[in-house]
Amino acid sequence: MLNLPRRIADRSMALTLCAAALCATAACKKEAPSATGGGAAPASGGTAPAPAGAAAPAAGASNKLVIGVMSDMSGLYADLGGKGSVIAAQMAAEEVGNTVAGMPIEIISADHQNKADIGSNIAREWYDTKNVDVIVDVPTSSVALAVAPITKDKNKVFLVSGAGTSDLTGEKCTPNTIHWAYDTWALANAAGREIVKNGGDTWFFMTVDYAFGTALERDTRAAIEASGGKVLGAVKHPLNTPDFSSFLLQAQNSKAKIVALANAGGDTINSIKQASEFGITSKGQQMAGLLVFIADINALGLPTAKGLILSESFYWDRDDNTRAWSKKYAAKFDGRMPTMIHAGVYTSLLHYFKAVNELKSAKDGKAVVAKMEATPTDDPLFGKGTIDPNGRKRHSMYVYQVKTPEESKGKWDYYKLIREVPADQAFRKPADSGCPLVAK
Repeated sequence: MLNLPRRIADRSMALTLCAAALCATAACKKEAPSATGGGAAPASGGTAPAPAGAAAPAAGASNKLVIGVMSDMSGLYADLGGKGSVIAAQMAAEEVGNTVAGMPIEIISADHQNKADIGSNIAREWYDTKNVDVIVDVPTSSVALAVAPITKDKNKVFLVSGAGTSDLTGEKCTPNTIHWAYDTWALANAAGREIVKNGGDTWFFMTVDYAFGTALERDTRAAIEASGGKVLGAVKHPLNTPDFSSFLLQAQNSKAKIVALANAGGDTINSIKQASEFGITSKGQQMAGLLVFIADINALGLPTAKGLILSESFYWDRDDNTRAWSKKYAAKFDGRMPTMIHAGVYTSLLHYFKAVNELKSAKDGKAVVAKMEATPTDDPLFGKGTIDPNGRKRHSMYVYQVKTPEESKGKWDYYKLIREVPADQAFRKPADSGCPLVAK
């Protein structure tokens, strides 16, 4: 026989416990902190509540300006972007008082692990559920090429300072992307032409086997041949290679005057170290790092890196403005000097904030990029510049040679200037880019 009073009591108790659990969950959600202003938060960070008296935003909308710093936080490019890019974004936010057009700035970050599928998933999640308005940095060209069309589809903004492939402003250009600090065409034409001019007329490439390496070798080959040089051979290596011995042996056997490294970060560091052990340079061949950052030189040390010719768009010790900002940056990041990627994150966001402030909104990404392109740039790190209709930020590039230990006055004093490539020559002409946005 059923015991009705007991069943009723049990049911009442269950309802009471359920209600308590729901209240606790609601309280947790209400009290969960979020990273606003200059603070970095993980990709799953919470959303700040609306200010008292403010109208409730529509579903899916946000009353904040949300910046997503997507980078390599743990791999071979972590020292080039990584945590340093988050710090650069924070400094840009602080520069404008952590608010733009009445919107508080929130910064979130994530590690794309140098994988296009992971980067794509992060971008979709950020745009769909985190109300991200702009993604910055994104080293690894294959990841950037995957994020760009998603950004276009969601009508957000993509400010690239980490990835190198010139295809981002070529056939893969979008009206929502601006390529900021450098690209493979600029690297190839600055360093490549300079080396050929000084007698380095035969080349062998060691190229990382993904989109960036392919683009850098392609663009450098074109610059070499246009300057009267010749490519004797090339070999591809996997990303994050620990052992370059077989590739270096092929380079030696080629008898090329220049062994060109179409790679970056940890791959560049390892290949230069092992080339030194192999005796490449002592036997008459010269190493050319086509994409080398000051963090790489710091890791290599001047005894190993001395004499290397490279090109960059930013050097911390170039003038009073770059020195002043870099010292502020270093104070926030264990004394490390910024790379051109970090400088690109900072300055691209400053220009983005100007556009958003003028439009009083960040919601139409295409309109924000159009406003950025229509406004000349002027900042303390890259100086005066412009943005081409294919999204290419235009400024000077610089060819440097790494100092000897005797020439250096101390840590981070690593470069001596060979020449400046002015902005009108540093990057490819829009009409030659193959970008469908450029009127013929």
